[in-house]
Amino acid sequence: MAHTKSLGTSKNLRESEAKRLGVKKQDGEGINAGQIIIRQRGTRYIPGKNVRRGADDTLYAATNGKVKFRSSKKTKFDGNKRYIKIVDVITA
Repeated sequence: MAHTKSLGTSKNLRESEAKRLGVKKQDGEGINAGQIIIRQRGTRYIPGKNVRRGADDTLYAATNGKVKFRSSKKTKFDGNKRYIKIVDVITA
């Protein structure tokens, strides 16, 4: 006779695969058109000059050049202000 009650299998053993998000090209680094700069969920970084945003919010270069990060203030519709991070590609 068993001394411990029989337990069922655990339901939380699965783990999702990592999505490899984050900054892929640093400030001042050279980049070609179409290369990914940042993989993100939501718009933590805003696309600036010569940068486009993909359907999954990935930022990629529209032209060849160098990556440049900058910050700015943005006023929301209700008058509140927040700091935003903008990514540009400077053509040489």
